[in-house]
Amino acid sequence: EGEEGSDNRERPQHDVTVPSFFIGKYLVTQGQWRAIASQTDLKVELYLDPEPSRFKEPYKGKDRWQRPVEMVNWYEAVEFCKRLSKLTGRNYRLPSEAEWEYACRAGTTTPFYFGETITTELVNYCGNETYGNGPEGEYRNQTTPVGQFPPNAFGLYDMHGNVYEFCQDVYHENYNEAPTDGSAWEIEGDSDSDLRVLRGGSWYFLP
Repeated sequence: EGEEGSDNRERPQHDVTVPSFFIGKYLVTQGQWRAIASQTDLKVELYLDPEPSRFKEPYKGKDRWQRPVEMVNWYEAVEFCKRLSKLTGRNYRLPSEAEWEYACRAGTTTPFYFGETITTELVNYCGNETYGNGPEGEYRNQTTPVGQFPPNAFGLYDMHGNVYEFCQDVYHENYNEAPTDGSAWEIEGDSDSDLRVLRGGSWYFLP
């Protein structure tokens, strides 16, 4: 409860046992999205726009296809996973919130996997604002290509900032009766059940 910015939506703290799983090293790029979305024969339920992203220019020598895809909704993200599964014969899906947090924290217990605070040298977020006693920084006002910032201890990139990341779970007002086995919490929540969990922050959001 003493953590900077903490509120009751984040409680109660509870132990979760998370079975082994794989998760992407990078955010899904515009190039990866186009490769799957353009294959209409892979369609399961929904049409996918092959080029939904707002940011279409190179960034510091990296072409746009290495930027993360960012103008997609939860249903389209699920369709993307279903198409990957159909193409490869393996089961691709969105992570549960518990899996995502385990992957993000990478064995740490601090607010961020870098420690007690973050800077825009480490994360792409709105640097006009500060977290705790952290410094102000750069506001890039756009996404950055994947792999530009230091990874966490598990070798995963952009778990903080750049673009929000979808989880499978339905949003709940708190963690009362949340699953403890690492599975997604898909029982209808206290609020609109169409709301799904977003984690990780983004290029335009506060630290």
